[in-house]
Amino acid sequence: MDKVDDASSILQLGTAFAPAKILHSAVEVGLFEALQDEPADLGQICSKLGLNPRLTRDFLDALVVLGLLDKEKGRYLASETARKFLVPGQAGYVGGRIKIGGKLHYRAWQSLADALRDGLPKADIDADAKAYERLYGDPERARVFLSHMDASNVMVAPQLDECIAWSEYESFVDVGGARGQVAAILAGRNKHLRGGVFDFPAVRPYFDEIMAQYGTAEQVTFHPGDFFLNPLPSVDVYVIGHVLHDWSVSERRQIIERVSAAARPGSVLLIYDQMLDEDRPDLQSLIGSLNVALITPGGSEYTVAECRDWVENSGFRFLRAHRLPVGNDTVLVAERTA
Repeated sequence: MDKVDDASSILQLGTAFAPAKILHSAVEVGLFEALQDEPADLGQICSKLGLNPRLTRDFLDALVVLGLLDKEKGRYLASETARKFLVPGQAGYVGGRIKIGGKLHYRAWQSLADALRDGLPKADIDADAKAYERLYGDPERARVFLSHMDASNVMVAPQLDECIAWSEYESFVDVGGARGQVAAILAGRNKHLRGGVFDFPAVRPYFDEIMAQYGTAEQVTFHPGDFFLNPLPSVDVYVIGHVLHDWSVSERRQIIERVSAAARPGSVLLIYDQMLDEDRPDLQSLIGSLNVALITPGGSEYTVAECRDWVENSGFRFLRAHRLPVGNDTVLVAERTA
């Protein structure tokens, strides 16, 4: 986003929510899957999706301007970009993240000023220690949330393949790895690896689905448990991705210490999140940090230096950290000392 430096750019920033809601709404009503194969005119779209024509024409034309619909002779068709990333079932689908943003996140951001005053989360969920257990116990909510996680994982997982020399290791576990998309992608790219996913028992059915989808059921094992309470398996590589930012600093330390207790000398730890850079602030990472803080009681993003302190105080030796080329995550790599 360009810097705000005049009245026009201030006014444009003040309505930046509008394009986001256009996208949120298009995903919510199922527009892109409805227009993925054949073009349709305004009347056909309204009839198919139960929309009122009064606002719909401008709504569709706005999506044309955004590059998500193509229009020819009054008929609309999902653009190549929309078909690739916004149609359910596609390998690059990110619509699950858009759905969560349009509902949970958007409502929370409406109360940012209140959160700045009282420091409390504003999402209409009970974000306590049992939040994930309740979430995974509700199949409808669980699928929406897991789809949201997949939208980030599908970008990050292939890049983790370049972070360490996987050929030197035999086993790994994704701690808090949800239904295991990262594990499945890593295992698929490294056939010698035996992987694992550690998460709540209720996630198991969704894990089985994704392993069947990727053909990695024989290569990746599910380990049921709570990483605050149950021991982790002993493996060569531990992955903690988009997990630490959900918790307070003391809880982050606990998670890393649980990994340290299970790790053997020489085991590697990979941590990735939208880590903050105090010297070169990045707007997207700062937005990500505020977003987590608006939803959880103790969460936020954090700096590489902070994360390095946590791992080094838990028996790991910091090796390196670098920003991934695609997306907005930074990966920290550490090794368990003797």
